[in-house]
Amino acid sequence: MASFIIEGGCKLNGEITPQGAKNEALQIICAVLLTPEEVIVENIPDILDINNLIALLCEMGVECKRLNENTWSFKAENIDLDYLETSEFLKKSASLRGSVMIIGPLITRFGKALLPKPGGDKIGRRRLDTHFIGIQKLGADFNYDQERQLYSITAKKLKGTYMLLDEASVTGTANIVMTAVLAEGETIIYNAACEPYIQQLCKLLNQMGAKISGIGSNLLRIEGVKALGGARHRVLPDMIEIGSFIGMAATTGSELTIKDVAYDELGIIPDTFRRLGIRIDRIGDDIHILEQKEYTIDTFIDGSILTIADAPWPGLTPDLLSVILVVATQAKGSVLIHQKMFESRLFFVDKLIEMGAQIILCDPHRATVIGTGRRPMRSTIMTSPDIRAGIALLIAAMCADGKSTIHNIEQIDRGYQNIDVRLNQLGANILRMD
Repeated sequence: MASFIIEGGCKLNGEITPQGAKNEALQIICAVLLTPEEVIVENIPDILDINNLIALLCEMGVECKRLNENTWSFKAENIDLDYLETSEFLKKSASLRGSVMIIGPLITRFGKALLPKPGGDKIGRRRLDTHFIGIQKLGADFNYDQERQLYSITAKKLKGTYMLLDEASVTGTANIVMTAVLAEGETIIYNAACEPYIQQLCKLLNQMGAKISGIGSNLLRIEGVKALGGARHRVLPDMIEIGSFIGMAATTGSELTIKDVAYDELGIIPDTFRRLGIRIDRIGDDIHILEQKEYTIDTFIDGSILTIADAPWPGLTPDLLSVILVVATQAKGSVLIHQKMFESRLFFVDKLIEMGAQIILCDPHRATVIGTGRRPMRSTIMTSPDIRAGIALLIAAMCADGKSTIHNIEQIDRGYQNIDVRLNQLGANILRMD
């Protein structure tokens, strides 16, 4: 288990370019299974979750070539369906939650898919009902082996249909869309997720020959086609990493420029940080965070305490609430953080309280932060429970007094590419211990 040793109190300065979006790349890489032709994907982040998924596809028979540091070529011409029956496949796919999105491409192209109960972050119950019910409505049969914790999915013929999703699940929408593109007839998906990453997936599929309309809305219409071809696609910058860099600059009182952020795809994220009192300037497609000695949390118009909550797009992504919570500890004023989706995601705040933060954990979903202004937190020893809590703890350590240690940083590596090297180039002092 690797660890970070962080010397707090170091200011950042300079420019940093965000990596490609992890959550988009997971969807796009699964989509290459839909065609025997070559798909080239640019701006793929070099992180554990992505590399593990690429390795899994290689074992399945996908021809994977790394063209340069962040560009890959995929050709799923000869898929070994027997590999799905092996213990090696079951073990590897179980450790990676993103592997759930191979179901749609496999079932619609080959009529067969196997999937163990997937892993991922331990942030509470993450059900797969939306995926499975949607794919079932298209004509697939699901069987679950309780003893082996294994899903077996088969389909002789898939037909388009109307469906109203019970939740606007991003990965659920992606899985159903990838299943429907090769199903016979028209599929209508209402209450579909409409995040930029879903839009990107739909645009790629249309490049490949799919017929998807309503992109960017929560009502998608998909006219099934008989086959898909090759394409070239570029992954968007990672909005979660962009938000993380904004948080780092704010808490350390630093001036920082974040380059090439695809600003128009960030939605409410910049304005959410502005409500915390952070000065953010847009310069072309860059974000410039000004050095501030202090920042003050806004209130609602009637003077009541500000509430920041996650919501389906175009609301605030839940992946940034952990970062926003840490940013609020160094502000003046109070804010209620309401994490609606996952009941275990706020449990890392006990470490922030140990470091001196003024936080009341109201229940598993809500925490009130009483910001007392910029003051160094106490250094401590921590363990990263998941990707987003891990980066939040790293931000807390960067504005702490003295040296802090974060164990289990493999969790951070799953979502952030060479984060210690990139931050050290800006002036941070982070030592990786393997």
